[in-house]
Amino acid sequence: MDETHDPKLKSFVEVPPDSDFPIQNLPYCVFRRREENRPPRVGVAIGEHVLDLAAVENFGHFKGTELDGRKVFNQPALNAFMALGRAAWTQARLTLSRLLRDDPQGNQSLRYDSVLLERGLVPLEEAEFFVPVQIGDYTDFYSSRYHAENVGIMFRGKENALMPNWLHLPVGYHGRSSSIVVDGTDFPRPHGQTMKDGDARPEYGPSRLMDFELETGFIIGAPTKLGERIPVENADHHIFGMVLVNDWSARDIQKWEYQPLGPFLGKNFCTSISPFVVTMDALEPFRIANPTQDPTPLEYLRDPGPSSYDINLEAWLEYDEKEEPVLITKSNFKHMYWTMRQQLAHHTINGCPVNAGDLMASGTISGPEPEARGCLLERTWKGTEPISLPNGKTRKFLEDGDRLTLKGWCSNGALRIGFGQVSGRVLPAVE
Repeated sequence: MDETHDPKLKSFVEVPPDSDFPIQNLPYCVFRRREENRPPRVGVAIGEHVLDLAAVENFGHFKGTELDGRKVFNQPALNAFMALGRAAWTQARLTLSRLLRDDPQGNQSLRYDSVLLERGLVPLEEAEFFVPVQIGDYTDFYSSRYHAENVGIMFRGKENALMPNWLHLPVGYHGRSSSIVVDGTDFPRPHGQTMKDGDARPEYGPSRLMDFELETGFIIGAPTKLGERIPVENADHHIFGMVLVNDWSARDIQKWEYQPLGPFLGKNFCTSISPFVVTMDALEPFRIANPTQDPTPLEYLRDPGPSSYDINLEAWLEYDEKEEPVLITKSNFKHMYWTMRQQLAHHTINGCPVNAGDLMASGTISGPEPEARGCLLERTWKGTEPISLPNGKTRKFLEDGDRLTLKGWCSNGALRIGFGQVSGRVLPAVE
């Protein structure tokens, strides 16, 4: 077992028992103190604080490592650090773990560096967070079989639930990086064309069928060149970490426009991600066997695994500021049919290059039970089975003022590794 995964490790920085951010996690973020007149920089979360890695860097705590003198953390994004590759990622994690340990004899500990701790240990509530990476390209996959089958049954019937290609390749589409926002960003209800059943012509106006999608995403670290492919067995060298993703969807706009070239205005108005990037190294204790794939994929897509992960996922709806949010979906990343390795191998099989900071989202992650369906389109079965709320009202799709929050974490009894959350509120359409 890697020493950074030891469940007995403790930090000298206090970490509550139910925290998403113990010393075994150390997820990266980009932040600054609120009201601070200074550019954002890279940090890691530890308990209820963020450790400023620009300060750690400036105080010389990376001396003797591959990061010595590189100044990759005094940056407004993680890209420069991620581009260094896996050896640097692993070295940084080990160094930070040793710096933060509750080890009075440790010669690397930050415990006694009072000046650095005063400047560089920032309470979470005093921090303002930003999209943690500069995202050049964004691809969204469609890789949960339960989700694909549910949607297919709704629109094509049980006999034609999956399209002929779905079991042979990870389907995806190219999204819009300019509308990716961080947790807590609200957005107006989007406009577009919709077509009512039975009408002869479409109409223009705000979407009536606003939805969320419970997803995760992985972020590319090590880049490739034009023409270079990433084999399944090498994919781990390029995947830096994971975030929570809410791929907001305007279902009525999407329904009218998606054929023949797929999602467009029904998807590109807003995509929300969590501010913390949980590294693949931190998730290693939760790696599990891949799902059974039948038929066997083509050779370039065969992933012997294990490369799936046991990640609990939840969606919470705040429908009234006077009421407590309600849990409307509880799913798990293990329900993914296509693995991240397979997604990346397929994405690059034609020589498409990837860059540090590229985001690859999973697609809606649904499970076998109705409560595990990862969007309202499924949860309410296209609006025919509304969700009952404690105040007596119901929801078929999101209404103005609704806030949707996604949460994710891994737990094995001895260790909890969390993602924090990603939330956003649907505001009234701007006319």
